Amino acid sequence: MKGGKSKSDTKKADSRLAVKKKAAPAQRKAPAKKAKEAKDPNKPKRPASAFFIFMEDFRKQYKEKHPNNKSVSVVGKAGGDKWKSLTTAEKAPYAAKAEKRKSEYEKTLQAYNKKLAEGKDAAEEEEEEESDKSKSEVHDDEEDDDSADDDDDEDDE
Repeated sequence: MKGGKSKSDTKKADSRLAVKKKAAPAQRKAPAKKAKEAKDPNKPKRPASAFFIFMEDFRKQYKEKHPNNKSVSVVGKAGGDKWKSLTTAEKAPYAAKAEKRKSEYEKTLQAYNKKLAEGKDAAEEEEEEESDKSKSEVHDDEEDDDSADDDDDEDDE
């Protein structure tokens, strides 16, 4: 054979390079994903941090200076850089607003949780009342049937 490899030579080389396959492992079932609880739309939203309160003002200022800018990321980066350059004294008013909003949020959250707890208790009581009521209605119906039969007898006479 001149200059070429035979087919058998290439197969041997391939078999040396081939990765040996292990026996197929038993198929595992993927663990079931936990379903997320549905968010309550009535739950109060968390308050904004000092940085986000600062960004509310900064966006307005930036938009006045750069009216043609449509990129959100540019505004965010500029706001972040500006926030980092502020001193703690300059950040203080934003921190105060954040604390005020946080205290208001905590009050509304407590009221929400209290209302939610009362709602659950009331719902449980209603279920108990319905079950008791349904039992008594069943017995009342039986009694009504008996008394109806008695009434029919009186009419016949």
